[in-house]
Amino acid sequence: MPVLYRRRVSRGAKHLMLIGFGLVMLYPLLWMISSSLKPEELIFREPGLIPSKITFDNYTKGWDALAHPFSYYLWNSALITVLSVIGNLVACSLAAYSFARLDFPLKKLWFALMLGTIMLPLHVVIVPQYIMFAQLDMINTIWPLILPKFLAHDSFFIFLMVQFIRTLPRELDEAASIDGAGYWRTFFRVILPLCTPALATTAIFTFIWTWNDFFSQLLYLNNPDNFTVPVALRTFLDSSGESSWGPMFAMSIIALGPIFGFFLAGQKYLIRGMATTGLK
Repeated sequence: MPVLYRRRVSRGAKHLMLIGFGLVMLYPLLWMISSSLKPEELIFREPGLIPSKITFDNYTKGWDALAHPFSYYLWNSALITVLSVIGNLVACSLAAYSFARLDFPLKKLWFALMLGTIMLPLHVVIVPQYIMFAQLDMINTIWPLILPKFLAHDSFFIFLMVQFIRTLPRELDEAASIDGAGYWRTFFRVILPLCTPALATTAIFTFIWTWNDFFSQLLYLNNPDNFTVPVALRTFLDSSGESSWGPMFAMSIIALGPIFGFFLAGQKYLIRGMATTGLK
């Protein structure tokens, strides 16, 4: 009985500790939700989570505060994000299948070079990329943001899919070859349907990273008509001190909705994909 009691106490203490850490991690989000429901003059005057006065004016003001309704910027972000997800799924899966199943000259060298690019930070390659896209007259268009995705630019996702495909038995490829299937048919009919967890992991990470990307979108999109959600939220801040905090917090909450929805919809596939690729 004492041993069982100690186990229950230990388990309860662990749960309380996890709940406490969870509340600490969620505090900024809860504070932003609370601030979006407060009048602007009370946001920093009342730092608590429970507002003394609740108003939804920040949502109505923020929706129409900029040059376009906020739905316009949501559409811009959705377009870039969806195309980026499609590009990564198509290009990275093809590249991963090549590295995992096909034999070609200098395969190990190319794979090592591909892995080496993972260690390169974005800021190292952003200048030559900007010069290249400027010479192609693609600045202030969505092409610099989505074209690299269709060229297997994200080595992390290639490596993730390579690790997953290597766990699949090669007997599947041999059986397809005996039935007369070539490389393309084997990929689309055999390998790709079994890569659902890895594909879902790639889609979720690409969606979150692209939707939240501020630096690249600010660099390539100079026209306010092309602004995405992160860049549009930045326009609520004014260096002169006339920042619209309430509407910005309200629109930030709306901008988080697609991320939470997409993550919750694919959460089980994300866990399976990370578990079966050997990544921690």
